Amino acid sequence: MNKVILIGRLTADPELRFSQGSNMAVARFTVAVDKGYSRDKRDDLAKQGKPTADFPRVVVFGRQAENCANYLSKGRMVAIEGSVQTGSYTNQEGRKIYTTEVLANRVEFIERANASQGATQPSQPRPSFENRPAPQAKPQTNSNDDFDSFSQINDDEIPF
Repeated sequence: MNKVILIGRLTADPELRFSQGSNMAVARFTVAVDKGYSRDKRDDLAKQGKPTADFPRVVVFGRQAENCANYLSKGRMVAIEGSVQTGSYTNQEGRKIYTTEVLANRVEFIERANASQGATQPSQPRPSFENRPAPQAKPQTNSNDDFDSFSQINDDEIPF
């Protein structure tokens, strides 16, 4: 099974390109993912100049890539679900270079952008509970339903 779930912050703004053949959007960005060390361990590693986070490269395709490029920016927290892809190529010096990327199937924007971050908000914000109508109160009945009798229990009668 090849499945990856990451939560981290973008290290730079996403880079958006379009493939030549199909003109499909492709966004690439790097995410800083904390290794989850304790505070003491993290401080010790930082003093030694060792990393306390991993920095996987993420690739997103299609409409989701366009959304990432339009609405994400450096420092924003995201959750990514996808798979690991490895590859290799030979550079100009003739050396074989190995690559590892996360191919994102899904990118969730975890936090809203602040005005100080300079990112724009989507024109259609996600629906929130405040925008939904309040549920209508159910009229009180004297039925013997378990639910109705349970809802009429006094808190002082509960033994715990």
